[in-house]
Amino acid sequence: MFTKKNPPEEERKVRANDREYNEKFQYASNCITTSKYNVLTFLPINLFEQFQEVANTYFLFLLILQLIPQISSLSWFTTIVPLALVLSITAVKDATDDYFRHRSDNQVNNRQSQVLIRGSLQNEKWMNVRVGDIIKLENNQFVAADLLLLSSSEPHGLCYVETAELDGETNMKVRQSVSVTSELGDPNNLAQFNGEVICEPPNNKLDRFRGTLYWRDKKYALTNQNMLLRGCVLRNTEACYGLVIFAGPDTKLMQNSGRTKFKRTSIDRLMNTLVLWIFAFLVCMGVILAVGNAVWEREVGTLFQSYLPWDPPVDGFLFSAVLAFWSYVIILNTVVPISLYVSVEVIRLGHSYFINWDQQMFCSQCNTPAEARTTTLSEELGQIEYIFSDKTGTLTQNIMSFKKCSINGHSYGEVADPLGPQPKKLDFTPFNPLADPNFCFYDDTLLECVKVGDSHAQEFFRLLSLCHTVMSEEKSEGELVYKAQSPDERALVTAARNFGFVFRSRTPGTITTTEMGRTVTYTLLAILDFNNTRKRMSVIGGMDGWMDGWMDGWMDGWMDGWMDGWMDGWMDGWMDGWMDGWMDGWMDGWMDGWMDGWMELSLFLLCCLSVRNPEGRIRLYCKGADTVLLERLRPCKQDLINMTSDHLNEYATDGLRTLALAYRDLSEEQWEMWSESHQCAEKEEDLLSAAYEQIEQDMTLLGATAIEDKLQEGVPETIALLSLANIKMWVLTGDKQETAVNIGYSCKMLTDDMDDVFIISGQSVQRVKQELRRAREQMITQSQTKDADKKEVAEGCGEAYVTRFRRTQKQTQFPPSSKLTDNISGDFALVINGHSLAHALETDVEEEFITTACACKAVICCRVTPLQKAQVVELVKKYKRAVTLAIGDGANDVSMIKSAHIGVGISGQEGIQAVLASDYSFSQFRFLQRLLLVHGRWSYLRMCRFLCYFFYKNFAFTMVHFWFGFFCGFSAQTVYDQFFITLYNIVYTSLPVLAMGIFDQDVSDQRSLEYPKLYEPGQLNLLFNKREFFICITQGFYTSVVLFFVPYAILADASQSSGEPLADYQTFAVTTATALVIVISLDTGFWTVFNLVFVWGSLGCYFTIMFAVHSQILFRSFSNHFHFVGSAQSTLLQPVVWLTIALATAICIVPVLAFRFLKLDLKPQLSDTVRYTQLVHQKKRRPAGGSVASTWRTSEGRLGARGGSRRSGYAFAHQEGFGELITSGKNMRLSSLALASFASRHSSSWIDTLLRKKHAHTPPNRSGECTPALSHSSSVLGSSQEAPIEEETIRDSEMIPMTSLEASEDLREIANGIDSSSVENHPTKENKKIYENFESGPLGIE
Repeated sequence: MFTKKNPPEEERKVRANDREYNEKFQYASNCITTSKYNVLTFLPINLFEQFQEVANTYFLFLLILQLIPQISSLSWFTTIVPLALVLSITAVKDATDDYFRHRSDNQVNNRQSQVLIRGSLQNEKWMNVRVGDIIKLENNQFVAADLLLLSSSEPHGLCYVETAELDGETNMKVRQSVSVTSELGDPNNLAQFNGEVICEPPNNKLDRFRGTLYWRDKKYALTNQNMLLRGCVLRNTEACYGLVIFAGPDTKLMQNSGRTKFKRTSIDRLMNTLVLWIFAFLVCMGVILAVGNAVWEREVGTLFQSYLPWDPPVDGFLFSAVLAFWSYVIILNTVVPISLYVSVEVIRLGHSYFINWDQQMFCSQCNTPAEARTTTLSEELGQIEYIFSDKTGTLTQNIMSFKKCSINGHSYGEVADPLGPQPKKLDFTPFNPLADPNFCFYDDTLLECVKVGDSHAQEFFRLLSLCHTVMSEEKSEGELVYKAQSPDERALVTAARNFGFVFRSRTPGTITTTEMGRTVTYTLLAILDFNNTRKRMSVIGGMDGWMDGWMDGWMDGWMDGWMDGWMDGWMDGWMDGWMDGWMDGWMDGWMDGWMDGWMELSLFLLCCLSVRNPEGRIRLYCKGADTVLLERLRPCKQDLINMTSDHLNEYATDGLRTLALAYRDLSEEQWEMWSESHQCAEKEEDLLSAAYEQIEQDMTLLGATAIEDKLQEGVPETIALLSLANIKMWVLTGDKQETAVNIGYSCKMLTDDMDDVFIISGQSVQRVKQELRRAREQMITQSQTKDADKKEVAEGCGEAYVTRFRRTQKQTQFPPSSKLTDNISGDFALVINGHSLAHALETDVEEEFITTACACKAVICCRVTPLQKAQVVELVKKYKRAVTLAIGDGANDVSMIKSAHIGVGISGQEGIQAVLASDYSFSQFRFLQRLLLVHGRWSYLRMCRFLCYFFYKNFAFTMVHFWFGFFCGFSAQTVYDQFFITLYNIVYTSLPVLAMGIFDQDVSDQRSLEYPKLYEPGQLNLLFNKREFFICITQGFYTSVVLFFVPYAILADASQSSGEPLADYQTFAVTTATALVIVISLDTGFWTVFNLVFVWGSLGCYFTIMFAVHSQILFRSFSNHFHFVGSAQSTLLQPVVWLTIALATAICIVPVLAFRFLKLDLKPQLSDTVRYTQLVHQKKRRPAGGSVASTWRTSEGRLGARGGSRRSGYAFAHQEGFGELITSGKNMRLSSLALASFASRHSSSWIDTLLRKKHAHTPPNRSGECTPALSHSSSVLGSSQEAPIEEETIRDSEMIPMTSLEASEDLREIANGIDSSSVENHPTKENKKIYENFESGPLGIE
């Protein structure tokens, strides 16, 4: 159970095939544990966690007091039963959650792996794998531990892996073994391998590994390129062998996963504080009453000693006061009853079921509902200020599709009428039998251009078929499978394939294509590889005539056939049967290979003769970012450049990833001169870049491409809607900077309407700090300039407007801030790469980073490791004290999900690790808007109203005992009987308050989505805070005073109809208790069927139980417990009692209702205005009937405009170095020159009209008023459209006074952003002031 913790490692030593040597270092096994408990530790650890709740400890203390008979006037079971119930419910829930973690761990630990043991491969469970073991991996298998790659079935020890579980990228990556071990492919050879590895200790750096291999008296350097990390998947590699370096918790995946944390909401933490305050208040009341007891016993009590002596332990008034103090602590403990926590858990459970049952969050495509995996965080969903999101699989589907292109100044791919019938998908099969049937394109004019032989169109697609690093595999005749390093590359090559230029195969020196049905082989002279600085790649090649064709065709084909056929067949024949196999090998191999060589030769000879290009022509093809490519064109054809630039702008405006294409013809002399300089510069990176720059000049523009990176459905709309709700979006991704920025534009996190987008790319701590400070200074400067411009606009308006503006400003006056960053207004964005982020997370820079980043509307962090994601989340929690939400779909997001207050898992294509670690899960990012703006807002609203209501009713109930103490000699006598005290919170008032906590709402779900500003009170914590708590207990004090003194004053001199006085203890108790139950039950703001049933049911239960308790039957059966026979019946038969109850009820409720109505009329909240306009609409016109999603779908156009700026989307997921691999031939097989392709995924396109909706309409001006260009809409759909109609209708019908209408209009202007930049950028100050002017509280009527 308890193990000794090993000292931290300074270095790791691993010897292959030597478990005895490795075990002396006590390295961790490969068994992983993500659960929190086991059978032995569950009870103590779980109880320890639960008693961290102050309330649980408080009730345990009260239980101990109640076990002392001298001070307890209440039975012990009134506390122990609810406390045991709460602890049991929580323990069962925690055990269930941990059971699923155990089950997930067992599934992983029991996976099978082939381990080399004593010279043979044996199947072992992952948990039994040890450091130093050699493991065999096969294609599509997960890597079991962090392995040093020893050998592979691929040439030169290469293998291909997918690292989606680590960094979220689905593109292929290459790993290579050390050359000295690459030939150890046989288990017998590997069994003799005894090399020793000395390397760095376990760490979380995914992109770094440093070590040395010692074998045969030599040492070999090891890097990250030699490592296969746990969580990777082996792709397109038949088999490989690896040496286990790190296992289990020491692997980089587990080092980045983070620990499972016990999450509690801000309301829980506030309730802990309030419980301490209430306990202190309880002690104060106990002291006051104890002092009163001492004084009374000393002055008055001594007179009764002769016939009312003290109990034996009591020997004086001071000891009596001590006992009275503890007695009152027990009696008054109901200010915070244990039923509060039971009720909170029941309400949260109800909220979680609402999420599970929401049909609008159900994905029919994958048959996946939304799931609340925890029941303790529902109200926190209504307080989110920052969302941290992964990119791949969360925002995007990582599927690229060829959408549009520009060729020779003509744009293709446009749809004539977006709102009309969809055009028919082109069928390429009759024209090209090698076409990909899954390729979608709708513009037939481009296909016609290719068919008629348009030279520009054909050269365009020829470039796409040649200029790439894609590998091809032809599984059968015509069945091509492309394996690309990035989905961009695959989309472009697939487009060329369908338009008649089919990439077939490649060797280190040639590329073979089928052009318009004819096979053509090009000589590949050079690949000018891609990198982040160049943002482009080029190939140089040509057709060198008959001899080159003969060599490349006949000789290569003959040799390939001979090697792959004759030799393989001969060997197979030798093994299977010498004579038969030899003959089969000779016939099937040598002859077929020889014939294939001749066929390839003949086809190539025909192509050489029929190609239009002159023989021997050398041409450079280049594709890349338009921002760098257009600068390298010939100065002629400026019209073509301008037209193509316009098309690029249009494509980028539509959110497409753009790319420019160009070529250059080279003479033999130019090529030879450049080739010499290129060879001299190969070892110097700077010289190589200069050589590339030299040849990539004076190019001729061919056109441009536009690729759509398919977002998940509804992503732009969801982000825009959350932005209107003042939720800031941060994207933390492992992708390259260009990829992330382009997705930011596509999903409308980044727009060209932003004031500025700052890119932090410093390579040192000091440089990063300077760039962050400079960015913040520019934000402050631009904000001050904008504010000054707004002030001038306001001063230039008419007097009527200025008067109204000043009146509004009184309500929205924001306190001055001591920090300039608090006054930053405007839309800014920050982009920071992984290296810079590593420096920004250092201790002396982190505050600078958070201050600058949090002043921005959007932040994108690129090349981020899983642990860095968690660190960024922790920084925001530390410095901003804001509620955070993290959403992701892969194992690389687990640490981020665990660190955030709320973790959301997308059940996507990268496994279920994120879902298992999450608090909530669903299948689409777009469901996040409903989770937060509907369920989250409702949960927060209901929980806050429930808590206010609960504290109010319990203070009203308990304080009656306090007032009664002054009239009963401070004897700790209770006003109510014991059964009423026990059942008050369990039966009499539990159902109405639960109905409020579960079903209460202010506006409908549709209105919650239409008015995102309704979400802000939760962010500002306005509905339940210390101020609201004091307001509730003040109302409880007032109610208790009325409920005690009104009956006391009336019944003191009242008499029955027979003349007998009514001033007895039980008549007073029944009157007060009845008035209390009625007052508490009727204080409801949102009436539903459930409320009506629960309220009247509770009143019915009260009267039924009360009459039963005072009945003859119970008295005869339990005379020691039921003393007051018939008291209830006799009391409630008196008219004066009912008049007293009615008067007390009216005095309690009427002032509160009047105050609420006045506040609703004079200072309405935004929700009040929305609800009122909703009622007016229901009366005056039929509902529009459209949902938010349907309105977006039927709207035309896309979000915003880019204003002429341009960005490129070229192969952003591309990795540098693939060109060198191809030209060196290291990744080539003799028999197969191809790799498998990515699987295509289906997605529907998105249409984004949100910002247009936001600014499309403004209310009509009043006469004599000058209205500046301000935003008048907090409704996504049509607040700006509906508001004028509503206001006009209200005025014409005179349904409300003018003052109320003006207040509503002022509220709408404030909520919609009279100073939009301030409202959106300062939620903690300005918006809080707005909502403090309109204090929250339950409405008196709906």
